[in-house]
Amino acid sequence: MTTLKSLAQVKLHHHYADLGAAFGTALPPTPLQNPRLVHANPAVLSLLGINPAEAGNPLWAQVTGGATLLSGSKPFAMKYTGHQFGSYNPDLGDGRALLLGEVEHDGKRWDLHLKGAGQTPYSRFGDGRAVLRSTIREYLAGEALTALGIRSTRALCLVDSDEPVAREKMETGAALIRVARTHVRFGHFEYLFYTRQLEAQRALVQFVCGQFLPDSAGEDAQAQAEALLRFTVARSAELVAGWQSVGFAHGVLNTDNMSIIGDTFDFGPYGFLDDYEPGFICNHSDHTGRYAFDAQPGVVLWNLNALAHAFSSLLDTETLKDCLGQYQPLLIDAYAARMRAKLGLEVEDEGDQQLCADLLQLLEAGSVDYTLFFRALSRYCGERPPLALEALLPPAQHPALRHWLDQYDHRLQKEIRASAVRSQAMLHTNPKFILRNYLAQEVIEAAQQGDYRPLGDFLGLLQQPFEEHPAFERWAAPPPESGKHLPISCSS
Repeated sequence: MTTLKSLAQVKLHHHYADLGAAFGTALPPTPLQNPRLVHANPAVLSLLGINPAEAGNPLWAQVTGGATLLSGSKPFAMKYTGHQFGSYNPDLGDGRALLLGEVEHDGKRWDLHLKGAGQTPYSRFGDGRAVLRSTIREYLAGEALTALGIRSTRALCLVDSDEPVAREKMETGAALIRVARTHVRFGHFEYLFYTRQLEAQRALVQFVCGQFLPDSAGEDAQAQAEALLRFTVARSAELVAGWQSVGFAHGVLNTDNMSIIGDTFDFGPYGFLDDYEPGFICNHSDHTGRYAFDAQPGVVLWNLNALAHAFSSLLDTETLKDCLGQYQPLLIDAYAARMRAKLGLEVEDEGDQQLCADLLQLLEAGSVDYTLFFRALSRYCGERPPLALEALLPPAQHPALRHWLDQYDHRLQKEIRASAVRSQAMLHTNPKFILRNYLAQEVIEAAQQGDYRPLGDFLGLLQQPFEEHPAFERWAAPPPESGKHLPISCSS
């Protein structure tokens, strides 16, 4: 049995920083003024092999506020570039964050990345800070997606401070420690390709393969590059299928916000669907809808094409095309499997895709709450009238709903599982609680007044979204009209 460490016993490694100056710049964080611990995440502490009882350790405020370094830390600002809204930007990098180092536990390596650490050589004109609003949003999002079975970066802890920071208005500086298996982005490979640092690019391929594709160890650079690109394409397809199934819109899918291992990365103006709206745009800076909810599968493929171009120094055109050709069938299969699970369908049937498409069309036409409908469907037992489901639709859509339910009833006759077993499986697939933006805003406003209890309550619900939690029914209620389409900016 592994002994859990105290915070004082945590020792960091610095494998990435040791790759050399081509990959970034070593520098210390700039401490925040009077940092205060807002929350430390016991679940992530356990993930790192740290005793969850350490969540209350006051040293977290100094570590996350940048005043104290953990043993072995070698803070490092990573350099990368990327395509932002379709245009290549060579001037990117960790402009407000530092890779503190890596924790190794149970055979896995985890990056600790301090966001809000102050200015770096890649800050451009930025102040290098984060704000309480943005750190809370990221803190909640990583846990929400993880609990829904979607791979994501997570956050270890967050702090507030007395330091004034100017965004759309004056706010207080804050910081969090992001935890990820790796912080290597598509943009890292683009940077090394476009600056013709090809030996460093090969070294990065080898570095990532060494951590995630150990079977490729000892192979030549071309073989490792192909294995990595195929891995990234497959993981990205699975990721976007997960997003679409749970109604998650990332909001700013630039290539510098894409993880090379297909984890959800860099939370900014994200949003979960309230009403089912395929063209939902959660980023108020996205005037063309490039990163709308229903555009995500296409834009991820666009990003993979940009990554493949960066790999053209290592792989020939036919190999690149073959790697990218995996994406669509993998995406379709992964999305179909997730939606069958949401519908309680264990046996695959050729009509399932149309059944799902017809339902989504119905939800769109009736502006039906996506999460609430699937949760109610989890308890459906063939009753007529289907009162719980009809309550979620406008009366004009009730005939269309009953027609769809007739088809659904017919499809369920092909299932082997008992109705009660199917219902339980669906209740553990279709969440009761999701991260709605208006609820996140309530938590943020309370925290800005020094009340951190709503943050802890909401985090607990998001970490167990399928449970009933009867004392927290309000958090599962339909959103008010004023709570829909809240403007969320990239500064979030």
